[in-house]
Amino acid sequence: MLDTLQRRIVFPTGSIPAPPSGLAQAPGLVRVDLSIPKGTVEGWFIPGRGVSATRPGPVVFFGHGNGELIDYAAPGMEPYLRRGISLALMEYRGYGRSAGTPSEAAIVEDLVRFHDRIVGRDDVDPSRVIFHGRSLGGGVVCGLARSRTPTALILESTFRSVAVMARRFLLPRFLVRDPFDNEAVLADLKLPVLIFHGTRDELIPYEHGQALAATAKDAKLVSFECGHNDLPPKPKPYWQEIETYLRARGVL
Repeated sequence: MLDTLQRRIVFPTGSIPAPPSGLAQAPGLVRVDLSIPKGTVEGWFIPGRGVSATRPGPVVFFGHGNGELIDYAAPGMEPYLRRGISLALMEYRGYGRSAGTPSEAAIVEDLVRFHDRIVGRDDVDPSRVIFHGRSLGGGVVCGLARSRTPTALILESTFRSVAVMARRFLLPRFLVRDPFDNEAVLADLKLPVLIFHGTRDELIPYEHGQALAATAKDAKLVSFECGHNDLPPKPKPYWQEIETYLRARGVL
């Protein structure tokens, strides 16, 4: 019962509205699906403006929150496309049209395979790879960073670890099935990290963003006066921070 309850809280797939059919036909979208024992995990590649096989460009792997789908995440990431950065979105197991059952190990394993297929494309520059994760997606891309080092890492409204979050339910660390230990990843990662967090975040307290920034060897914490689901309150300063960071990392 405890295992089932954990999974329902971390991966609330039953409460997410079904994806609208139209968004799956985004301009230029290429399906990059993965085969798993129980079916298929859906993946999308959307080329950035001006990107081609003769002019490969950077790519961002975006990990969405636990209550989202790639259909909902794609429109908000359109500014990446305008900047010539291709967008790679992989749906988690058990979410949307993807088969299987979600778990940290399964999702990260899928994402490693998806990553390797995307960076092998002729229109992708493998020396300019961004990982960007929101909320649970921050844990997903941190899991990917354990075995695939990005050029840039952006975390948004992300927790220290599920084990730390579980303390409010008095759940011991050793009983946490999907720990998503982001602090441990940042402690070992040798690259500057950009972290966004809302000071009024009611789901993942602001202190988590502060702790992640303190743990990383080199991090910038950008705070917004907002909660969890309304970050960024104003898109312009948010995207200006991303662009400045990416230019410093040589991605743009």
